[in-house]
Amino acid sequence: PKDVRRAQRTGGSANPRLRAQGKARESGMNNPSNLKILGGSARGKRLDSPDVYLRPMMGKVREAVYSTFTSFGLYDAGEATRHLDVFAGSGSVGLESLSRGAKSCTFVDLSDNCCDAVRRNLKWCDFGDDSGSGGESSAWSSDEGSKVVCCDAFQAFQNPDAVGIKGPFQIITICPPYEEIVYADMIHAVANSKLVEEDTIIMLEYPVELGCLPHVIQREDGGVLLGVRNRRYGRTVIAMYIVNPTGRLEVAMSRPEEFVSL
Repeated sequence: PKDVRRAQRTGGSANPRLRAQGKARESGMNNPSNLKILGGSARGKRLDSPDVYLRPMMGKVREAVYSTFTSFGLYDAGEATRHLDVFAGSGSVGLESLSRGAKSCTFVDLSDNCCDAVRRNLKWCDFGDDSGSGGESSAWSSDEGSKVVCCDAFQAFQNPDAVGIKGPFQIITICPPYEEIVYADMIHAVANSKLVEEDTIIMLEYPVELGCLPHVIQREDGGVLLGVRNRRYGRTVIAMYIVNPTGRLEVAMSRPEEFVSL
């Protein structure tokens, strides 16, 4: 039926549940996409998935993203990188950052189911203890400073104080459900958020059908987001911007040649 096919294409708590298979099912872990940490201190740790339909970032894409972040020096000794993972889902993107050396990560998702999965994964990867957390709580913090916040992405960017999010962040990753947001609105919200500062790296995942994002994005205060990466992986495109670059992240250089038709 058409309604069933439509439901399977989008996310949300009302959609079909995914059942764990094999050893994962036996251990009580729901991991239909075989999600795991790819590098760093928690390398090889398998991740629990929420019981909703998700489209997690492919492993090869996540590896490419973190290779780039590492080349930018974001995990160098002495860096106190704070990461904001928006549309977190299972938390795989932010957890990868913690594994590779981020000081903390704040995970944002509107779904309680997803937020509960992130809490479990933080514990299983030894990045925090979820004792005392509850499904009715909109925010939860670990002893290490990481936080899970159940709220709308636009609220997080536009009114972070109201949901307990304190910036600024050095990395912001945004991996939205393709069909459920207006990208122009999302870009405007993050570009002008108080959660960014000079040299913040913003990574945005988008579908190739969208065309190509602009190389330069203007901020309301006269500042800019400058495109430093824009690469296609199948249907997925990963764009990276740096906010008001100072030159401190020497490798994060402007690459206008990548912001062309894909």
